[in-house]
Amino acid sequence: MRDPRSIVITGASSGIGEELARAYAAPGVALALSGRDSARLEAVAERCRAAGAAVETALVDAADRAAMAEWLSALDARAPVDLVIANAGISAGTGGGVESAEQARRIFQVNVDGVLNSVHPLLPGMQARRRGQIALMASLAGFRGMPGAPAYCASKAAVRVYGESLRGDLAGQGIGVTVICPGFVKSRMTAVNRFPMPFLMETDRAAQVIKSGLARNKARIAFPWPMAAAVWLLAALPVGLTDVLLRQAPRKG
Repeated sequence: MRDPRSIVITGASSGIGEELARAYAAPGVALALSGRDSARLEAVAERCRAAGAAVETALVDAADRAAMAEWLSALDARAPVDLVIANAGISAGTGGGVESAEQARRIFQVNVDGVLNSVHPLLPGMQARRRGQIALMASLAGFRGMPGAPAYCASKAAVRVYGESLRGDLAGQGIGVTVICPGFVKSRMTAVNRFPMPFLMETDRAAQVIKSGLARNKARIAFPWPMAAAVWLLAALPVGLTDVLLRQAPRKG
């Protein structure tokens, strides 16, 4: 969608969410930003207000279905949402061991349930207006399960396939759906990684790539292209071969 006026961004207190908020901030734009760190979220909001945007914030966990529904429904009633970017997500690895059940479940709660909680309260209004755009933050990690981050890879695979399916379902209703699949982007999430991150991208550059792709209603925004090509190749190769290769890869802590 070109020039959305009312935009919701979850996970907006840092990383890609923060940079997307700043990229869209302009006079005549209303931003609704959510996060779980009040100080960081308010700092982002102030920078967006300085750029001329009207900004409201909400301290809400994307995994909290009731809280998200209450916030988004009230928001859409006041200012019909043009674009929602379901960006909130968490990442964690096994540190070379086995992922705990608690960690795996929490990753799915935020990365998968959080996406559903960000989209479904807004769908009825978008369908009634026959207008709107939904952007889901997946990952290149969602194309092939990587040792060391099973829940994270699986959660992003679920988001990717869900978004691809949803796009087809909503295409005839005037609602665009885009799946965003970044590689390594500088953020608080990647800052904890203790292994080489190929083609690591600056966050502001990633936000511009995403904004440009959303303006064209692209089905998938995957970047940087060398990393995307490498992941697609891994996914296409026989599992017996890629298993051997990936066993040598460093594990996420």
